[in-house]
Amino acid sequence: MSATVHLATPLGPLALTGSEEGLSAVGFLEDAVPATPLAQIPAHLQEAHRQLRAYFGRELRDFELQYAPLIGTEFQRRVWAALLGVGYGRTASYLDIAKALHDPKAVRAVGAANGQNPLAIVWPCHRIIGANGSLTGYAGGLHRKQWLLAFEQPTRQGGLFS
Repeated sequence: MSATVHLATPLGPLALTGSEEGLSAVGFLEDAVPATPLAQIPAHLQEAHRQLRAYFGRELRDFELQYAPLIGTEFQRRVWAALLGVGYGRTASYLDIAKALHDPKAVRAVGAANGQNPLAIVWPCHRIIGANGSLTGYAGGLHRKQWLLAFEQPTRQGGLFS
């Protein structure tokens, strides 16, 4: 059975949705909602909730969760999987991701897939920037993308994939 819980973050509330099969969505909410009390978090969402709290507490850099996204074409899923190769504190361009998929002409398609990522932060689409280093679109808003990149900055070593 699918459930949604809310987590307070420095960027506003996050909605975490999932079932016993895994985490299916993590998204920013624009309206204030109270955080879900720990005692009311279903067992199947407790680990995702714990890991996101640890991420924002600077205690976790890499997520290890069971995923069960409800959306995504085969190409989108390949793009989202490639996002996991862009380590904490690093960035990559849309072209870098297209090249990693052995399809350098798919830059625009990579950008579109990146924008449809159902698991914000966990699948780090915020680490994807323009080839010239500019911040490009982010479904959660550019202010959040900028914040996340700055938040990860203390360990930034430059370069591409970790």
